[in-house]
Amino acid sequence: MWCLAAGTLASEASTQQTIDRTLWRPFQQAFEAMDGAALNGLYADQVLRVTPDGIDTAGQFRKFNESRFEDNIAKGDHIALDFWFDSRHTNEDTSYEVGFFRLTTTAADGKTSSFYGQFHIVLKKQNGQWRIAQDWDTASIAGRPITAADFKRQAPAVFGGEDKHGARD
Repeated sequence: MWCLAAGTLASEASTQQTIDRTLWRPFQQAFEAMDGAALNGLYADQVLRVTPDGIDTAGQFRKFNESRFEDNIAKGDHIALDFWFDSRHTNEDTSYEVGFFRLTTTAADGKTSSFYGQFHIVLKKQNGQWRIAQDWDTASIAGRPITAADFKRQAPAVFGGEDKHGARD
């Protein structure tokens, strides 16, 4: 029984490493490069996107991704996205991932602002590729804003090899 459980955990960990390499690392890179098309390409064709503003099943978030990044680029902004996983449950074709993120924007004048939140993501393997099928995030839990202290509970994820600052895993 113990060997079966250990084998299942090892398989789940291997799948999560694949997800990190093929989805989360490109997600972070696309976000920081402000590449809306690349970011949108990591989502499934049909996506349920839920934010405090409502439910989007028509893919309106894709247009927002592109226009937001166009605005950021025009203003000379730089973006850093860091996140960590609080919980991950994965099988062969589905993964449910919960975590916290920090989005830091540095304006052309050097002013920096950070936004914190929690995400719940469902990934589905489609045509051999992991894609985001459901995306929910919020800036508060039980009415309490998510803060830097919440984010600092754990170090941000680093996705294989070198992190974005050149440090080794």
